[in-house]
Amino acid sequence: MYTGLLHFHSMMRWIFLVLAVVTLFQALNGWLGKKEFSKLTDKLSLFTFISAHIQLLLGLILFFVSPVVGAGLENMGAAMKDAALRMWTVEHPTVMIIGIVLVSLARIKAKKLEDAVAKHKTLAIYLGIGLLAIISRIPWDRL
Repeated sequence: MYTGLLHFHSMMRWIFLVLAVVTLFQALNGWLGKKEFSKLTDKLSLFTFISAHIQLLLGLILFFVSPVVGAGLENMGAAMKDAALRMWTVEHPTVMIIGIVLVSLARIKAKKLEDAVAKHKTLAIYLGIGLLAIISRIPWDRL
C-alpha cells in the first residue's frame, strides 16, 4: 500500500505542476495584458486547487504510514540533525502545507474580487509564491 501511494503521489505531482504553471501563465497574461477573467482561467484555477488538495490528502496519508517519518518522529532530536530525516519529517510537510494554503488562497481571494485585472493579479501573486514554496521542497531525485 505504501509504495503504491508513494508512486501515485509522485505521479500527481506532475499533474499539479502542469496545471499550476499553466494557470500562473494565464493569470500573468491576464494581469499584464489587462484582460477579462475568462472561464478558462477560472476552470484552470479550480483544477489546480483540486489537484493541490488531492496531493495534500495523499501526502498526509503517506506522512502517517511512512517508515522514514515514523523514525523521525520517534526521535526528533536525531531527526533534526539528519538532513534527510529532517526533510521528510519536518521540511517537506511544513512547506507543502504552506504552499497549498497559498494556492488555496489564490483561488478563494481571486474568486471574491469583481475587477478582472485584480483577480488575475491576486491569482498570479498567491499562486506564484505558493508554487515557488512547493517547488523548493519537491524531492526531484524521486521522479
